[in-house]
Amino acid sequence: MSENQTTLENEIKMSGVGLHTGEKVNINILPAPANHGYKFQRMDLDKQPIIKADADLVVNTERGTTLEKNGVRVYTTEHLLAALYGMQIDNALIQIDGPEIPIMDGSAILFVNAIEKAGTKSLDAKRDYFEFQMNQPYEDLEKGIEMLAVPYSEFRLTVMVDYDSPVLGTQHANIYSIDDFKKEIAPCRTFVFLRELEALARSGLIKGGDIDNAIVLVERENIPKEELDELAALLGKEHLEINMKGIGTLNNAELKFINEPARHKLLDIIGDLALVGKPIKGHILAARPGHSGNVSFAKIIKQIMTNQKGKKLFDLNKDPLYDINDIERMLPHRYPFLMVDKIMEITENGIIGVKNVTMNEPFFQGHFPGNPVMPGVLQIEAMAQVGGIFALSQVDEPEKYMTYFMKIDDVRFKRKVIPGDTVVFDLELVTPIRRGIVHMKGIAYANGEPATEAEMMAQIVKEID
Repeated sequence: MSENQTTLENEIKMSGVGLHTGEKVNINILPAPANHGYKFQRMDLDKQPIIKADADLVVNTERGTTLEKNGVRVYTTEHLLAALYGMQIDNALIQIDGPEIPIMDGSAILFVNAIEKAGTKSLDAKRDYFEFQMNQPYEDLEKGIEMLAVPYSEFRLTVMVDYDSPVLGTQHANIYSIDDFKKEIAPCRTFVFLRELEALARSGLIKGGDIDNAIVLVERENIPKEELDELAALLGKEHLEINMKGIGTLNNAELKFINEPARHKLLDIIGDLALVGKPIKGHILAARPGHSGNVSFAKIIKQIMTNQKGKKLFDLNKDPLYDINDIERMLPHRYPFLMVDKIMEITENGIIGVKNVTMNEPFFQGHFPGNPVMPGVLQIEAMAQVGGIFALSQVDEPEKYMTYFMKIDDVRFKRKVIPGDTVVFDLELVTPIRRGIVHMKGIAYANGEPATEAEMMAQIVKEID
């Protein structure tokens, strides 16, 4: 995945018919600046109002996802949003001259092809991912919907659908990486059971529905022609040529994948989760999903984002890379000046270390008795010890080296650290290590909130031969 935000290189112009309204719609998809996200603009209305693609603005999920702001609606947003998200376009302004996004062929592939033709432009802003830090369940017992998100390094989806139907049965679909969207998911069309069509038509829906933009699943043998003609008239498709060949698909429509319905449900999830407003890293497993469950789950993610705002979460329950015994073998420090309890991870360019602050620290005896606060200079010292461990991890026989401060810059204290706090030091190299010179920038997080920042330079020197 690109780490920079993207938009379209060129404008896209398309037209089609809305699935439910049956109205012809022209659509222009325009490039947009960084942090714009996805927004819809109703060009056919006074003042051309803009509606953000936001889960909190969803007002209806019956056979599609509908957004509304100040009484203005946009219907059936999911396929276009799935195409933008699946093609990793982060920012776009979608102008339409009607109330509904056109259904096209019932999938996302025509939108995907148009996006590919328009090209992608990288923007000068980093992508801000939402990452699941812990398992997040969701269920709707009444509708039989179950969803579970688990931490994962990419965006991955696994879907199961089960309609207790002889034609559909139980199907599974998955996508291991968003890079697979175009080939594996985008061509998959929406579907409907023949038994549902009459109720949908009487509800004023699917006015633009056709056998060319939806798979119609047939569960009965030998349906009378009179019943089919009556249904066609109700749908306003009196001249539609309908062929019945028993259980299967209407007019014997050929599926693009044996599990195309499940793949389309996966497509819908991607489009609905685009309403979160950020690209997602995590593995989401969904059983019997639908738009209502998708949007509810998107709202849960948005609430997690609000709760985590300004915080950074770390998994401190996993086994540390170095425990206190390992640390003592690397650092010369001892009580009361050993300030690191464990090292969680070391990467090519960074390190994460932990200090558990307790009332038993000797400095609390004299530093603000009655109002214990960890001295800022000792927070910097603890950060430096974590950086020292990173530097020493790069050499053989680290116990033969000493680490000496050379410079400290841009120190900021943002909140006090008190007994009971768990302080996580997250440091990254500013420049590569050369001739033993280590230049790192670090942030100390107290219970997930930034407490201290500093940029430090030190040198490791071999003291013992």
